[in-house]
Amino acid sequence: MKNKIILSSIFLSTLLLIIVLSIASVVRTNNFNDKHYIAEISGTDLFTIETNKDADLSVNIVRRSETWGKIFDWDNEGIEENNYFSHIYDFYFKNNTKYEVKKFSFKFTFSNEAYLASGWNGAVEIHQKKDGQEVVALIPDLREYDSSLYDLETHTVEDVTIITMREGDYFTYIPSRSSNALEMPIRAHEGTVPGFIMYVKTGDSIEDSSIVLEYDLHKVITQDAFFLSSMIGLIIWATALVVIIITSFQIRKYKLRHDRDNEIINESIETFTGFIDAKDKYTNGHSKRVAIYTKQIAERLGYTGEELDRIYYIALLHDCGKIGVPDNILGKPGKLTDEEFEIIKSHTKRGGEILSSFKSLKNAGEGAMYHHERYDGKGYPEGLSGENIPLIARMICVADSFDAMNSNRVYRKKISKEYIINELQANKWTQFDPIIADVMLELINEGKIKIED
Repeated sequence: MKNKIILSSIFLSTLLLIIVLSIASVVRTNNFNDKHYIAEISGTDLFTIETNKDADLSVNIVRRSETWGKIFDWDNEGIEENNYFSHIYDFYFKNNTKYEVKKFSFKFTFSNEAYLASGWNGAVEIHQKKDGQEVVALIPDLREYDSSLYDLETHTVEDVTIITMREGDYFTYIPSRSSNALEMPIRAHEGTVPGFIMYVKTGDSIEDSSIVLEYDLHKVITQDAFFLSSMIGLIIWATALVVIIITSFQIRKYKLRHDRDNEIINESIETFTGFIDAKDKYTNGHSKRVAIYTKQIAERLGYTGEELDRIYYIALLHDCGKIGVPDNILGKPGKLTDEEFEIIKSHTKRGGEILSSFKSLKNAGEGAMYHHERYDGKGYPEGLSGENIPLIARMICVADSFDAMNSNRVYRKKISKEYIINELQANKWTQFDPIIADVMLELINEGKIKIED
């Protein structure tokens, strides 16, 4: 029972821990997904072909090698050489995490004057200073820019409209979610590459410009370490529970079979000992009573479980050798002759021989063979003394003598309680093992073994 309570406590505690881990996993995942990240990159860290793998979401701007020149003669000065060159800039964004980038945008601030001609994939929100005021325009697709729809400062060169971006002006890029230019979300270890065409004055550069990058990461709960731990724990817990249920079922089946087998053995042995006791009406029930007393003594000495059952069965069979003693000798009311007494004494050896083939009951013959040995060595059949006598035989000796005194016999009536107690006391160290005799006296005094006058 105690083991069941401990096992139940362990299982309940483990389940509670798994539940706590699962709740913690949900909280951790929600907190992670609620975070908003901001990173600023500029200069050589931005305009490089090297990817910063330490960043969650890295960005680097690479200018393509092909360029072409144009003449921007705003004031009709008669400029004849290309004074501006166009550059295609690819903005490489790489998700370096195992999570999904749920959304991102970036603000690109110009370090020098430039002209924005085109861009692809996402929408662009232009922030331009014009006449001392900031003008803001959200353009869904720069490739389809219509200057008549926006109040921005623009120029048209060779039928191409370009947007003026001075130092400090900026645009915010909003990635596309359309099916033909899907940039969001960015899956783990994948990327996206929006691009822009810009015109920069000959000799100038925008490579001192900066980006402010904003993004959110999205973690699914199965990626959280606590969730994985709780799931592994739950699987182990469930597996252990199934194993325990199956094992308990098997143990229960074994116990039922074992109990049934014990019941059959017990009934068989009791039936056999009943034949022995039936030979003498005065000793009827003697074998069972001796077995009960012996079991009580053994239990007080610390024996439990199957070992206690074994002791009971051996004690139950202690007089099996009497099956070969003639009825006229067993039931003789008068004094036995020496020859008759020798025949009576022979039941110990005969019992040992009968039980020698009872292999399934360990040391089955010890009780039958030695229960008439005396602690002082004056018993039979071998005259063993002290602890040389098997312990079970010493226990049966006390129980057998007690029942003999506490029962009516053919040659006398049962003895009084006071006399029995005095006999047990007086014969310690001679007939009886003193420790076992004291145990029997304790059981009598406690009322566990009753003597009726």
